[in-house]
Amino acid sequence: MSTPLTIAKLEDLNTPEKRGKYTACIVGCGQVGIVHAVLFAEAGFKVICFDSDQTVINNIAKGKAPFSGEEIETKLKNHVRAKRITATIDIKKAISESNIITLTIPAKIDSKKKVDHSTIESICKRIGPNLQIGSVIMLAKPVGIGIFEGTIKETIENSSGFKVGTDIGLAYSPFNTFAAQRLVAAIDTNSLNVAATVLELITKGELKKTGNVKAAETATLFDVQQNDVTTALANEMALFCEKNGVDYIEVRELMKSGASNLLTAPALSNGSAKEEPYLLLADAENLNVKLRIPGAAREINEQIAKHVANLVKDALRSCGKTSRRARISLLGISQSPNMKGPPKRIAKEIAQVLAARGARINLYDPYYSEDDLGDSQFRLKKSLAEAVEGADCIIILTEHDQFKRLNLNKLKIMMKKSSAIVDLEGVTEPDKVEKEGFIYRGLGRGVWTK
Repeated sequence: MSTPLTIAKLEDLNTPEKRGKYTACIVGCGQVGIVHAVLFAEAGFKVICFDSDQTVINNIAKGKAPFSGEEIETKLKNHVRAKRITATIDIKKAISESNIITLTIPAKIDSKKKVDHSTIESICKRIGPNLQIGSVIMLAKPVGIGIFEGTIKETIENSSGFKVGTDIGLAYSPFNTFAAQRLVAAIDTNSLNVAATVLELITKGELKKTGNVKAAETATLFDVQQNDVTTALANEMALFCEKNGVDYIEVRELMKSGASNLLTAPALSNGSAKEEPYLLLADAENLNVKLRIPGAAREINEQIAKHVANLVKDALRSCGKTSRRARISLLGISQSPNMKGPPKRIAKEIAQVLAARGARINLYDPYYSEDDLGDSQFRLKKSLAEAVEGADCIIILTEHDQFKRLNLNKLKIMMKKSSAIVDLEGVTEPDKVEKEGFIYRGLGRGVWTK
């Protein structure tokens, strides 16, 4: 049994030796969960990872974290070897032995774009009976406005018999990889103080505290929505440039000399960035409020996979081919350069649209293997050469270094006669691509001549 976390003073945790008396449990071991496990272990806490997926638990036990990048995976491996991080599928054991519980279970968005909180509610029911007095629970994923004070708090109190703020702590602190500061909110002062004390030890950036959880939930969803709207504006302007024969990248460069430049690069919405905007839209619908700009932004961003498929169709037409029976290779299905992040959902969506049109799809990523990809209806090639051999079209999805250094002359030899390159990241130069005899298409780059 670990030491009850009834502290709220930093001096009680001011050395690794003192922190080693406390155990942090991570509930849900996706990318956010693994990052938290490493952060707690780096700070000196013992860590137990829980996930209902046995494959995930097996991977953690081997020090593998295919969705978290090389740096995090290396640290995970070291902490697992040192037994500072363990993993289990037994939630009773995980919760009963822990003082700090971090929930990284997201709200689910169903096929009709409705929000489903049943999974997080079920997890809270399982957590409650196994809590020890003095523990603190922190929610690290946005789940909608009012869900924290309603469903989560009520379920934990009812299932545990403990009172939040008196017997246990409960705080809201959504994790954002790119944010310079981290938000932490709680209904009561005790929960807020304990959560802030813990987060100050694992968070490098500024910590912003508030006692207004509803405002914190709203701020989180507004931030998500602002990013979605910004992406939609970029995508709209990029489509305009394609039709108008203008290079969006050049336009953005020219705008940088202005007083302000709010235009980002056109983006392929992915993962939580694709699902989380629906949380605010659902809350607005429940309040009978029509959010026209956020709704339009989501509609625009949802259409980007279909637009990419149409770019491919147009490129193949210029090659004298159709999508039917064309061999198309998607290059770069992970999140970002030099990071083995979760497969881009947009890659799957593009592949599915093209496959429905009769194309034969291959995938390739320098940071992925078949084991990392898991079950997939599409084949993952082992090398770039294998992926492009005999292809009618390649689609560049991520700006990995390997794709920035493509040898166009060699590609021309390996790919089929009269073939296309669809560059969604702007890593190739259109004029050089066309000079080598390829048909070029790019997201926002209305500069092709064929």
